Amino acid sequence: MTEDVQKHSVHTLVFRSLKRTHDMFVSDHAKSIALDDESHKVKMDVKLKAEYGAVLHMPVLKEGKDRVSHLPGSMQGHQNDPEYLITGTHAYPSGPGVALTADTKMHRNPSEGGVHSMALALPPSQSLMEGGGTRNSALMRKASTMPKPQWHPPWKLFRVISGHLGWVRSIAVEPGNQWFVTGSADRTIKIWDLASGKLKLSLTGHISTVRGVAVSSRSPYLFSCGEDKQVKCWDLEYNKVIRHYHGHLSAVYDLDLHPTIDVLVTCSRDATARVWDIRTKANVHTLTGHTNTVATVRCQSAEPQVITGSHDSTIRLWDLIAGKTRATLTNHKKSVRTLVLHPRQYTFASGSADNIKQWMFPDGNFIQNLSGHNAIINTLAVNSDGVLVSGADNGTIHMWDWRTGYNFQRIHAAVQPGSLDSESGIFACLFDHSESRLITAEADKTIKVYKEDDTATEESHPINWKPEILKRKRY
Repeated sequence: MTEDVQKHSVHTLVFRSLKRTHDMFVSDHAKSIALDDESHKVKMDVKLKAEYGAVLHMPVLKEGKDRVSHLPGSMQGHQNDPEYLITGTHAYPSGPGVALTADTKMHRNPSEGGVHSMALALPPSQSLMEGGGTRNSALMRKASTMPKPQWHPPWKLFRVISGHLGWVRSIAVEPGNQWFVTGSADRTIKIWDLASGKLKLSLTGHISTVRGVAVSSRSPYLFSCGEDKQVKCWDLEYNKVIRHYHGHLSAVYDLDLHPTIDVLVTCSRDATARVWDIRTKANVHTLTGHTNTVATVRCQSAEPQVITGSHDSTIRLWDLIAGKTRATLTNHKKSVRTLVLHPRQYTFASGSADNIKQWMFPDGNFIQNLSGHNAIINTLAVNSDGVLVSGADNGTIHMWDWRTGYNFQRIHAAVQPGSLDSESGIFACLFDHSESRLITAEADKTIKVYKEDDTATEESHPINWKPEILKRKRY
């Protein structure tokens, strides 16, 4: 048996190995494959039918001399009008299954007289020619026009309130519109008189930055959350903490109160949002699904009742009863740091470093992009008049017309004397309940109050808009 085995020299084995290696690398895989005529023809036929099927019936000029006249009366064309051979589908298809005949495959343009007689017979709304135009005017479509933005008076700085010793991170206005609350990196919560801007009260208890505050409209309670993982309920009659909500595993970034039921929703760096029963302190739901910090949460009485935005670039709409995701919106490319609900419309907006996007409830259908605030957007606010405000990390505030997305004002207020120029970020902004004042919380440790310029008119501050700027980006 061993004699049948052929013995190869080392040289032969090496040569075979080289040959296999050569065969492996000799073919150029980057070179395009030779065009197959048959498959190319099939591809072009499919593309022609898919993309140009709707216009295959368009008439082409026939160069023959024989003419067929089949249009009766005044609709017959002049003798020198060109004739068209109808190719493909009939230009004016009759009933189903009726084939083209020698009489119907030719089409002749109608005469001027025929067009005029038809125009007189039609109702005004369907008239072929408006204002005595030519026959071509019947084929012209009116160009689409963008809506003109509503005029809004400009906003101006009205008051600067100092008192915090750290970045001011959050704001809430009480339902009676008499005072407002701010939470700061100095670990305090301060209550200010809205009319005068004077400090009424300071609350201490958090051991780290206070990231969120909310005042209940259903009870005399103030809620706060912070980077110390704590969520507190303050009784404003005694000015002390009466409840703690334990459960978050990391810093709590935002909170919101449900408008109609006694429920509190918080969101955290632990990538969850939690729903709490205010009275019993029970953790009703833990909303999981985000893969990164949940930076903002908003509640409303209509479905979906909870909306969250996260650093994983997604927005989630939640079913509060089931405690599960109802829809996930993935249009943003960067972290979603803020959400705002329109007070009258069934819509909302989200702010990110790439764009401000507007959405429609209940499924989160995309409406439009508001582009131009080229910074990390930390906060959004909107009033009933359709003024959307965005505040960014670089200290700029942009005012937008909600309906058209027109940016009608840009503000960059000076930082507080003694602060670094880099400390000019806007962390939170909010309209008071009268919507006549805009309150901002800033990195220069101040709270700024803006109000509309009463002396401004549309003539003194015209809308300098260009329709092409307002074209909505659909992505």
